[in-house]
Amino acid sequence: MKKKVFILGLGLIGASLCRAIKNPSIELFGWDHSAETREIALEVGLVDQITSIEEAKQMDIIILAVPVLASLSYLQVLAELPLKASVIVTDTGSTKNEVMKIAKELPFTFIGGHPMAGSHKSGVKAGNPNLFEEAYYILTPFEESDAVPLIELLTPTRAKFVVIEPEAHDEIVGVLSHLPHIVAAGLVRMSDSLSEEHPRATQLAAGGFRDITRIASSDPQMWTDILLTNRPTLLHLIEEWQNQMNQIKSNLLAKDQSAIYAFFDQAKQSRDLLPAKGRGAIPAFYDLYVDILDIVGAVAKVMTILSEADISIINLKIQETREDIFGVLELSFKNQNDLVKGQQMIEQADFHCRIRS
Repeated sequence: MKKKVFILGLGLIGASLCRAIKNPSIELFGWDHSAETREIALEVGLVDQITSIEEAKQMDIIILAVPVLASLSYLQVLAELPLKASVIVTDTGSTKNEVMKIAKELPFTFIGGHPMAGSHKSGVKAGNPNLFEEAYYILTPFEESDAVPLIELLTPTRAKFVVIEPEAHDEIVGVLSHLPHIVAAGLVRMSDSLSEEHPRATQLAAGGFRDITRIASSDPQMWTDILLTNRPTLLHLIEEWQNQMNQIKSNLLAKDQSAIYAFFDQAKQSRDLLPAKGRGAIPAFYDLYVDILDIVGAVAKVMTILSEADISIINLKIQETREDIFGVLELSFKNQNDLVKGQQMIEQADFHCRIRS
């Protein structure tokens, strides 16, 4: 008999899970609050059937691929349904402590989950079976043995599964992901005011500023949920961040050159020790920057090279931020292998390239 799997939420994460695990041994059901998404999911064969949460009583595994607060609401609905005694319910949210506290009172087996992967794109059409490849997939079960059937189901994602305590998870991602998103959003908001006073600022921000604030483009609803469900941790981290800023402010007021140098030197040394590649708390960006001279057909030549090598890209843009060249072509690849191969082939055609470090 086929195992019945229900994925509730068919955005980027849910759709990617569907594409990764769908096989003849399971019957895959799906649901999304968007009627258009449900229609697309059926049209492209993302799931075998579209069903509602009320039909969850027949499922063997239920995956809540929705924002954290929505997951908490759905868990209360599931708690009122006559689910199978053997059912396993999991989520994909970016915070775990609060959901695990509620899970202790649930009448079914719940395993907290957090696939640490993302993409430039969103929605059902962005579903990618390779999204989770080599990414860390965090699990927070009450008993490690409970996670075995779930890991078996998710093995086709080719993710790296890690079991961790929910409190530790929230502290780690708070520092490595949540606080950076807050800081990035704050910087962008500051640049809005700057652009009102200096209109040219927006054009100049196309370079490094755009890179370091890239994560500010994330879904506002998702990040509202994350902050509210990781509130104690983030309040503490924001206070620590403010202390750091107050310290560098004091150094500036005192014109303490050695202290200012030490601030940047310590940060540089720590940053240089971070793993160069790999999938961490913030999704990795596989970006290549190509200097494009003011020559007719230069951009087309780069794209032809990639096309003939059967290398696809997921995004491209031209940054006009340097005076000595026409622009910088920014290419975003799906994975590290495509990035390296693309760089090699483009450089063979005498273009100068560099990778985001």
